[in-house]
Amino acid sequence: MVPERRRQPPGVVTLALVEMWERFSYYGMVALLVLFLIEPESSGFPPGPGEGFSEADAAALFGVYSALVLAAPLLGGWLGDRLVGPRRAFVAGGVLIALGHFVLLAPGIAFFWLGLLVIAAGTGLLKPNISTTLGLLYDADDPRRDGGFSLFYFGINVGAFAAPIICGWIATTYSYRLAFSVAGIGMVLGLIQYAIGRRRLGDAGRAVPQPATSDQRRMAGLVTAGALLVIAAVFAVAIGFLGFTAAVVSAVVTVMVALVAVVAFWALLRRTKASPVEHRHLKAFLLLFIASVTYFVLSSQAGSTITEFTQDWVQRGIGSFTMPTSWLLSINPILVVIFAPVFAVLWTWLGRRAPTTPIKAVIGIVGVGISFLILAAPGFAAQDGRSSALGWVLLTFLVLTWAELFIVPIALSTTTEISPPGLTGQLLGLWYLAAALGGALGGQTARLVEPLGFGGFFLVSGAVVIVIGVAFLALRRRWSEWLAPFR
Repeated sequence: MVPERRRQPPGVVTLALVEMWERFSYYGMVALLVLFLIEPESSGFPPGPGEGFSEADAAALFGVYSALVLAAPLLGGWLGDRLVGPRRAFVAGGVLIALGHFVLLAPGIAFFWLGLLVIAAGTGLLKPNISTTLGLLYDADDPRRDGGFSLFYFGINVGAFAAPIICGWIATTYSYRLAFSVAGIGMVLGLIQYAIGRRRLGDAGRAVPQPATSDQRRMAGLVTAGALLVIAAVFAVAIGFLGFTAAVVSAVVTVMVALVAVVAFWALLRRTKASPVEHRHLKAFLLLFIASVTYFVLSSQAGSTITEFTQDWVQRGIGSFTMPTSWLLSINPILVVIFAPVFAVLWTWLGRRAPTTPIKAVIGIVGVGISFLILAAPGFAAQDGRSSALGWVLLTFLVLTWAELFIVPIALSTTTEISPPGLTGQLLGLWYLAAALGGALGGQTARLVEPLGFGGFFLVSGAVVIVIGVAFLALRRRWSEWLAPFR
């Protein structure tokens, strides 16, 4: 019989299944968006042309979409912490995600971008608040926390694995728009799963951790309206209403996300009620944020430069069957499904002997750099006009997955553990902003493929990130001091 302190709370399964369908939604878009943007024309039901963008512009606009989806949790976390509570916030987010995918089914480019906007808003509500609710299932010093978040990460990657295969097949057989909308059905299933299993969560996430004042509520309304207008304006620019290029759009979004991050950190560090311990933890979180940005600059390009490289220069034939490029985006999730339980058991078994959070983050950064170095050889072959074996991409995704498991679930776990009282959702939203900034910067760096070629791009990108990882290694002692007493 498993001792009580080693058994995970039953609510972990319920939350993992809801998040599994949200990831089905997100990774369906990740697998297909760039391919749709560079497609000159698509057919089927509903009919509609692709966008016909260049590969550089498609990668940049993919970064824009990723940034908007991942920046929205900053506001969503605030709403969960201060207005409605984490539980209500993530359920409302699931409803919006489903609605956004159904909007994508409508013909016309305007409906396509409107659907993306609704999905981004829903993701902003769901992502930080479901993780906040998961964190509330544990005590502050509960050694099961990292294992629980790793199992949570395992569950959601089942959806991430299925999405590229199912949505990719529908896009190839019928149309991209129909494939995009199918993910909405999955999100409805996730909401049904929550309705069935919500009692397992007890009271976790029901209360509003730090209720806002009436003035703060009015300000939140203004900020929400302003954020929606900004996002709508970005999408309007993206479809050409104002005549700006994709390069300008992606650059503006990158600067905006960076400014939001700076302002958010300044506001947190200036909190008058923050204790010295909270200040130390916020400084530790700042290093975790920068480390996460570094990781996501490269990992986010699985859906852009790696997809484009695979589409053009990787042999995908298996006998008479040619594997759709989108299916390769299922490699990472299935590897997470395989290895996440191994990591969860490892961290639980090691307990206090496990590597510290800074060491795990360093390994994650160096690992993602190595994954890009692996692609350098086939990248240089592509510059000579030669295609390469699929094994190179498979090996890259294997190393990328190991790197991911060293940094992403650990960062989520650490954020819920060190966040000041009442600010967990906001800090989780800020951590997702790291993914947003990394995705936006990844879209910008993807433009270097044109002057450097794929080989030079993969080599330089991997080497630079490894150097940054070594720099973080030099900071590990101070970082650990700031994380004390937890890590």
